[in-house]
Amino acid sequence: MRKRPLLLAAALTTGLLAAGPATTASAAPSGLAGDFNGDGYRDVAVSAMCTTVGSASCAGAVVVLYGSSSGVSATRKAVITQNSTGVPGTAEAGDLFGSSLAAADLDRDGYSDLVVGSSGESIGDREGVGSGTVLWGSASGLSGGKGLPQPSTLAEYGGFSHGAATGDFDGDGDMDVTLTGQSHTRLYLGPFTRTGGPLSHYGVGEIGSTFEVIAGDMSGDHAAERVYPFSVDGDAGGQIDYYRWTGGGYKFTELPNADGFAGSIADINRDGYGDLVLGDSSDPSSDKPGGHKGGQITVWYGGPNGPDPAQQPTVVHQDSTNVPGSGETGDGFGMALSTGDINGDGYADVAVAAPGEDIDAARDAGSVTVLYGSASGLQTSGSKSYTQNTAGVPGGAESGDNFGSAVDLTDITKDGKADLIIGVDGENGSGGVWTLRGTSTGPTTSGAQGLTAAAVSLQSTYYFGSAIAQ
Repeated sequence: MRKRPLLLAAALTTGLLAAGPATTASAAPSGLAGDFNGDGYRDVAVSAMCTTVGSASCAGAVVVLYGSSSGVSATRKAVITQNSTGVPGTAEAGDLFGSSLAAADLDRDGYSDLVVGSSGESIGDREGVGSGTVLWGSASGLSGGKGLPQPSTLAEYGGFSHGAATGDFDGDGDMDVTLTGQSHTRLYLGPFTRTGGPLSHYGVGEIGSTFEVIAGDMSGDHAAERVYPFSVDGDAGGQIDYYRWTGGGYKFTELPNADGFAGSIADINRDGYGDLVLGDSSDPSSDKPGGHKGGQITVWYGGPNGPDPAQQPTVVHQDSTNVPGSGETGDGFGMALSTGDINGDGYADVAVAAPGEDIDAARDAGSVTVLYGSASGLQTSGSKSYTQNTAGVPGGAESGDNFGSAVDLTDITKDGKADLIIGVDGENGSGGVWTLRGTSTGPTTSGAQGLTAAAVSLQSTYYFGSAIAQ
C-alpha cells in the first residue's frame, strides 16, 4: 500500500538559480495556456515543493521545462523559488512553494502566467496558513510575480492554496483564479494587472473542508464550472459539488452519488460539453462502502446545465474488461489523472495514475494507464498501462518510485497530439518527471525521456514531480 513519506528536511543545503535560457518568441505571443514564453510551444511546470533553498528546508521550488518540436530537455529550463528576483516573499522552511500549480494568461498579454500555491507558508505567528503567487509570463519565460491577496480569516495549518485552478468562471472573457485550503476557498476575478493583481476577490461560502478544486466548462456556455470535492462525516469518499455561472450569479449543484478528490474536465464524447472525470483512489472500508479495491474513476458527462446528478456515470477500474492489471489494496488507481487528446482524433483521453501499484517485488513502484475517448464515451478497449519496466521507458521499477505521483496530458511539441507527462516523486529518493510522446496510436515509448531532480540541477530535494500544472 502506498504511503506518502513525511516531509523531512534535507540534510544538505544549497541555493537555487535559474538555469538555461528560454527560447525568445520572435512573433506575437501565442496566447496558449501553459506557453510561458509565447513561442507557440506549451511548457511544463513541475513542483519541487520540498526543495531546500539556502538553509530553508522544504521551502520549495518550481521547475519550468520549455517545450519545443523535440519535447523538453534538462538544458532549457528555469528553477524558480521565493528567493528568485521579483518573486514575492522569502524562501522559508516548510513553505512548500509549488504545492499546487495552475496556468492561464491572467493579464491578457498573450503570455501564459503560472499560479503557484505555497500551502505551508506561515503568516506572522500563524503556522502553515498558506498563500498563493502569480508568476508572470514573458518572451523570456516566467519572470517576477505578484502575491494574491491574503484572506485575514485563514486558520493555522489550514493549508490555503493546496488546491488551485484557473478558468473564466463568470464568462466575461477574463481568466480567473480559485484557491482552496482546509478552512477557506476564494475566488480571484480577472482581469489581473501586474501591479494591482485581481480586479476583485472574495470568499466562497457553502463549502466544507476542502483541499482540492477542478475547473472546466461542462455546460458549453464558455464559463468554466468549479468542482470542489470535500470531506464530510459519513462520506469518506468525498462530497462533490460544482458551481455553474447562470448570468447573474452561481448555481450550486451536488452530485450525491459521486466520490473522489482528484479530477479533470474535458470533452470525452465530443458532444460540445466538458465531462468530469473523478478519481476515487481510496479502498472501500467500513466508513466508505463505495468504490473499488485498488481505486476507480468515474466519468460524469456534461450537458447544457452541467452534469446531471441522476445519470449513471461510466465506471472504470483495474478489474474492468480490457484494463491492464487488477485491483489490489493500496494501488491508488485514480490518485492523479489528466485529460487530453493523445492520438489527435478529437476525443479527449484520460491518463490515470496508480502510484501505489506494486511491480513484481517493487512496492509502490507505480503505473499509469491510458484510456481513450469515443462518441459513446470513455472506453476500455485499447487501454494500456505504462511502468518503468515497460520497454522503452527509462529507468526500472523500484520500491517507492511513485511513478504517477502526478500526470498531465499537454501537447508540448505542437503536433496536435497531447504528450504524456508523468511525475515520479519518489525516484532516487528525490523525484523526477518522465515524458512519452503522443502519436496517432497513443503514447510511444520511442524517445521517452526521464529527468531526475539531479538532471535539472535540484539538490537537497524531495517530491520533485508531486504536481504538474494543468
